[in-house]
Amino acid sequence: MAATRVGRPPGRHRRPVEGQATYGEVIAIGEFRALWLGQGMSLLGDQLAQVALAILVYNRTQSALATAGVYALTYLPPIVGGPLLAGLADRYPRRRIMLVCDLLRAGLIAVTAVPGMPFAALCALVFGVVLLSAPFSAARAALLPEVLEGDRYVVGSALQNVTNQAVQMLGFAVGGAVIATLGPYRALALDAATFLGSALVIVAGVGRRDAPAGSGGRLSMWTTTRAGGRLVFGDRRLRTLVLFAWLCGFYVLPEGIAVPYAMELNDGTLPVAAVTGLLMAAMPTGTVIGAFMFSRFVAPSARLRAMGWMAMLTCAPLIVCAMRPPLVAVLLLWVLSGIGGAYQLAANAAFVQCVPADRRGQAFGIVQSGLLAAQGIGILIGGAVAQELGPEPVVALAGAAGLSLAAWLAMAWTESRTEVFAEARTA
Repeated sequence: MAATRVGRPPGRHRRPVEGQATYGEVIAIGEFRALWLGQGMSLLGDQLAQVALAILVYNRTQSALATAGVYALTYLPPIVGGPLLAGLADRYPRRRIMLVCDLLRAGLIAVTAVPGMPFAALCALVFGVVLLSAPFSAARAALLPEVLEGDRYVVGSALQNVTNQAVQMLGFAVGGAVIATLGPYRALALDAATFLGSALVIVAGVGRRDAPAGSGGRLSMWTTTRAGGRLVFGDRRLRTLVLFAWLCGFYVLPEGIAVPYAMELNDGTLPVAAVTGLLMAAMPTGTVIGAFMFSRFVAPSARLRAMGWMAMLTCAPLIVCAMRPPLVAVLLLWVLSGIGGAYQLAANAAFVQCVPADRRGQAFGIVQSGLLAAQGIGILIGGAVAQELGPEPVVALAGAAGLSLAAWLAMAWTESRTEVFAEARTA
């Protein structure tokens, strides 16, 4: 009995040493709640706006190409302007950057809601709105580690990830019904209101902070962009973590060809649209499950050790699609792939730890731009190849290529993570 009593205290102290946080203590932080609520509001408005713009452009032009072109504008600006504008989050107070971006986006979206807006002007306004998301996202990503320290950052990121996935599914699911009731112009006006709401929440809930120390406000954007590139790609640890993030270009590809995949799977039991919806919801569902389980029940150090095989888990199930399994099996495989994607939480936390606080905005901007490029290019290539080979072989090939890269990254990470462990212990 004495041995049992002596053995319990170390077990109790093990969790504080790991610093494993809970959702309750993260939500209790007022500044995080403000960032969380503001993000959810603007994201929900964006989902409605995407559906509204697609309907508005198609009704006006009767052109699938024009509709797809406007949708493509949601990818292009962050890829082109993200690395340049993201550096603003390291030169000026991050709260101020977020407020200015929210107000400017609200104004631009409000103009798109004016009936009769010329198509060229509509495209220019959409481009501007999406372009401003780059400095906003960089400022927000750089500010979050200041609001949430240690493992709270991982838990907060998981909570935001779950919320983002849920909001996206909700926005797309109810978007059509809302627009049918309000009309596309009122839906766009509602999106403008969400940006204003986000700004009000930030003003009320996020404290003022000075510009990052050593932010070098006189440097040109080109100079800071080059310096950010050298920082991210000149460090072996950061380079590996960035490639872990960009691995998503392989495992999000199936979502981009969900419609032709649904047509292949359709046996007449369900409409093609319903099968498409199930396929597109499978990976986000897995991501929600994986993010919750990974952040809640896995210790911080174990997350870093698990990153490699979790990354391989995102790609390996996709290879089975080469066997042309039925719908239920495909859904289970894609959910499993989404669960593996929880490794991004650990990669994100390690990246924050390795980047100097006064350069996080630029670093996050570069990663985010590459992330969008990887997704866009992957889906574009996958769609082109699927026309020749069919969707199942393309998904399997993407899984095999991604698994190969993930295995290489896992080996590279084994060499780097000891340095991250050492820094975590001395932090």
